[in-house]
Amino acid sequence: MEPISDQFMEFHPIHGANVRLDPTGTQATRVESFANGVCFSQRPLKPGEIFLIEIEEKELGWCGHLRMGLTSRDPRSLEVVPEYSIPDLTEPGDSWVFAITRSHNKVIEEVEVPEGNNLKPKTFFTDTHLYIDNVQIPRDKLVGRSRPGRYSHILDDLYKTNTLPPTARRSRIGVLYVPKSGDVGDMHIVINGEDMGASAKGIPTTQPLYAVVDVFAATKCVRIVQVEYGFSALQTLCRKAVQKHVVHRMAIDWLELPEALKHYCKFE
Repeated sequence: MEPISDQFMEFHPIHGANVRLDPTGTQATRVESFANGVCFSQRPLKPGEIFLIEIEEKELGWCGHLRMGLTSRDPRSLEVVPEYSIPDLTEPGDSWVFAITRSHNKVIEEVEVPEGNNLKPKTFFTDTHLYIDNVQIPRDKLVGRSRPGRYSHILDDLYKTNTLPPTARRSRIGVLYVPKSGDVGDMHIVINGEDMGASAKGIPTTQPLYAVVDVFAATKCVRIVQVEYGFSALQTLCRKAVQKHVVHRMAIDWLELPEALKHYCKFE
């Protein structure tokens, strides 16, 4: 697939009644209640282009979390933005939205592995790109990280796995569609650098597709993360070289490196 030119991502000025956007249009906060938090991308997504957000703030006392997906409806055509993305937006059949849960987000179909094939072991995210069919996305911005310390290893499994639970603060979640033959595509959700599989298949791609982000219930505030599709910066390449030679993120603390570089290598 052709490389995607870097283009600044923003939220659409049309959004749910309880949403407040910051002056840059990249942060969406639900200011009251638990619903009316539906947001859209400011422009349609290109094939293979990811709309990536980071959870910035949570709100206790509500059941349910962020919802994300795609819609073929131009937000400007809506008389009223629906209160809920599911089922209000999805019911007519022209929107595909996925509820993010604390676990069980994968919808990857089982594939038989031929005898003698060894599965590639998981690494410290040293692969430069995430590959989904013929789409490749730079992995550098996809992975959400906690701040080490402050009992993070007790609050969740960060200390062992390096990655955040899907609905945790600072978790990064993205949506994109992968073109298929016959003017259709599959919608994929990516959580902290891992493809969750095709959560919706056969989506018509003849009409523009906008990203949908529902800042729902326990998720109170999200921020768009800009993904760079060009060549990696020198500092990114240096970080990958360091990560390749350590077994765990915390091991970076033992290296004789400047503190600022250690923080950068740990995604802080």
